Amino acid sequence: MRGRTDSHYWGVVLDAPDAQELARFYARLLDWKITKDEPGWATVAPADGVTYLGFQTSPNYVRPVWPNADGSQQMMMHLDLEVGDLYGAVTHAIETGATLAAHQPQDDVRVLLDPAGHPFCLYTDSGEDT
Repeated sequence: MRGRTDSHYWGVVLDAPDAQELARFYARLLDWKITKDEPGWATVAPADGVTYLGFQTSPNYVRPVWPNADGSQQMMMHLDLEVGDLYGAVTHAIETGATLAAHQPQDDVRVLLDPAGHPFCLYTDSGEDT
């Protein structure tokens, strides 16, 4: 992109009923630090790099459903997180506050829900390009 370098930050922002609560969850899950904590806004980021996850308090937030269902709030996006040990990562995510989704469409991927209901996937690398 014009005007952008590798040192410029980029991230993804998730709406939530409580930005700080969701930031604390992802900080524990990813072992990242909370880098901003302001009323209605929080971000987490790794110690190195230029990536972040942002969280915005949305008073009218509606929890998405997984899998998608007609007439219900649809998920707008989800996070994919590669892990080396799927069982261990799922266990950690649940201990951190995630919920294992009832619907699991693939053997080498586990769909979990964060405390605000956003689906995220833990997966192991199959060696194939994505």
